[in-house]
Amino acid sequence: MTTIISKAGYAAAAWSAAYAAAGAAWALGAPGFPWGASDPDPDGALSILAGLTPDPGGWWVAAFGLLGAITALALVRGGPAVQRVAVFAAWPLALLLTVVIPDSRLMMGVAYTPLMTVAGLFNGPWGQIGLGDAWPWPVLNQLLCMLGGVLLAGAALTAQRARREACGSCGRADEDTGWTTPASAARWGRVAVMVAVVTPLVYCATRWAWPLGIPLGVSREFLEQGDREAPGIWLAGAYLATFGALGGVLTLGLVQRWGEIFPRWIPGLRGRRVPPLLAVLPATLVAIIIAVAGLTYVRRALAGLFDLAEWGAWLPECFWPLWGAALGAAALAYHLRRRGRCPRCLRGEDRPLAASAS
Repeated sequence: MTTIISKAGYAAAAWSAAYAAAGAAWALGAPGFPWGASDPDPDGALSILAGLTPDPGGWWVAAFGLLGAITALALVRGGPAVQRVAVFAAWPLALLLTVVIPDSRLMMGVAYTPLMTVAGLFNGPWGQIGLGDAWPWPVLNQLLCMLGGVLLAGAALTAQRARREACGSCGRADEDTGWTTPASAARWGRVAVMVAVVTPLVYCATRWAWPLGIPLGVSREFLEQGDREAPGIWLAGAYLATFGALGGVLTLGLVQRWGEIFPRWIPGLRGRRVPPLLAVLPATLVAIIIAVAGLTYVRRALAGLFDLAEWGAWLPECFWPLWGAALGAAALAYHLRRRGRCPRCLRGEDRPLAASAS
């Protein structure tokens, strides 16, 4: 257990220290400060840190990084009382890094990356757009912040497990009970999957309607203006909606047999078990990114930046935090169903695969 805590804690401390050094460098004039004037954030309306400047903003970043490093080291080397305080501090810091500081451009980058890799093969405006447009440094920095948050959360989680004498690998202090049993996880996991599949459908409906000239949730003038200012923008929205709908189909795999055994139509893998992490890790990452994007829209809506008459352009996105939470819960339920016997502590039982049709 001590080894696990050390690895997680030292990784979080190293990230925090490196970011603290970057903040100090930015404050002293080094290029690359990822917020403020150097951030291509339209009107400063996406990032909560849009108003930061390198000085004093860089010093605030350095102080935040230093606090994260101290917290992470306290999780590793502190006594019981110090660790309790460190855990209490680590979770808010992790939440800030993972969910609050990033914005909706992170999701756009992930979703548009497959399109950007082939955009240069086409004529027209899309042929002029590449991966650099989807992933400018300020957005890549958001990925770095998310990584730091995940490392800090992992360190806090392992420290919590140690305090209650639970297994550092699976987190169990005894056999599965209550909501963590496979049977219980199967029940609430199905509800979570249903919510995760249904929630984005209103967004998908609007974005599929607009390229067809159907002003669902917006005025016809809104559509015409978008066509004039950015030809092809509604096709891009339809692509994003399709991307989300396909994600909903994949979400069904968290409760279907084909999410546990590769289907017959996959050459080389058919009939083999799906490694649980192959489903859990992408689903968790996407859940965080979706929730972040939704919170960006919620924040802008609360600030009165949207036109109520054009509700189709922003209201469906305000439900994305629910989508992200449901997807995260579905991934957790899948993990609880499939984790089986822990090879480290030998708690749990080997689980049979789902019997539903593929």
